[in-house]
Amino acid sequence: MKYEADVIIELKSGMLDPEGTTIKRALEHLGYFPESVKTSKKYTIALESNSMHEARENVEQMCEKLIANPIIHNYTITLREI
Repeated sequence: MKYEADVIIELKSGMLDPEGTTIKRALEHLGYFPESVKTSKKYTIALESNSMHEARENVEQMCEKLIANPIIHNYTITLREI
């Protein structure tokens, strides 16, 4: 079966986010005053697998081995059959 996973990578609480800080400051110069701005990355991964459970395990391994740094990142996976 074919699956598609959306993986959102975010910095853990307390980690510095210089890109978010810069964007917040730029928005303030434009007259917008957000309470905070945080950056994240989204990856969309298409894969074939025997089951939804196996597909999720594969994507979790991808995140742990390469996509996310578990010391500074949290990640969420949304998986759907395509």
